[in-house]
Amino acid sequence: MLQLDLKGKNALIAGSTQGIGLASAVMLAGMGANCTLIARNEESLKEAVSKLPAAQGQQHGYLVADYSRPEEVRSVVQDFIAAGNAIHILINNSGGPAAGPVVSAQTDAFLQAFNQHLICNHIVSGLVLDGMKAAGYGRIINIISTSVKIPLKNLGVSNTIRGAVASWAKTMANEVAAYGITVNNVLPGATATGRLSSIIDNKSAKTGMDKDEVAQEMLAEIPAARFGTPEEIASVIAFLASPAAAYVNGTSIPVDGGRTGSI
Repeated sequence: MLQLDLKGKNALIAGSTQGIGLASAVMLAGMGANCTLIARNEESLKEAVSKLPAAQGQQHGYLVADYSRPEEVRSVVQDFIAAGNAIHILINNSGGPAAGPVVSAQTDAFLQAFNQHLICNHIVSGLVLDGMKAAGYGRIINIISTSVKIPLKNLGVSNTIRGAVASWAKTMANEVAAYGITVNNVLPGATATGRLSSIIDNKSAKTGMDKDEVAQEMLAEIPAARFGTPEEIASVIAFLASPAAAYVNGTSIPVDGGRTGSI
């Protein structure tokens, strides 16, 4: 029988006030998990928490922290864990760097993205590992990008940092698997979120193309002939978070309608 029940499990979901992060939180809560959302805007967090299912008696909450400030993230999560809160499921997720060619990227852009993505992921993962080991159950899921498989045009900084996160995750997956902990990456393709809109807007502004033309050009590369939805990405994340995915470890899974050209 497929084991998808998450009742009694505690999930910490980053970047969870909108898009894929929020869709993931809603889905995990629907499977019975107690969800703690983490983002920088408290009002948005309150609104997001109000959308989470709680019919099974789930207890949901939030933490306020800005992923552009790694030490702030460390302090907030450390205090949360010290208060007796164990985490069984961690969803690492943060907004992507600005678009642009790698040759014109400033070094500060790489450092900022490295801190926001890899360093914060590493900090939070390290803080929750002891609780996962004690429970004999852990799921660390990183929402990255299909650029892990094939670099995407005009996303120089993002391509660079996403690849580093994937390598970090694979290394950790090998080190923690014996404790019943898995580490996997979900690689969303073009998904109908604010991030996609900003990419379309940016290309339109730089090329003079109409936004609809830009969108159609992107759609032409997707065998499914449409953009994905946050819920479709969240469904894969939810599976990886469940007991059913106990033997899936160290993978990077594209969820992109078939766009990525590699096997």
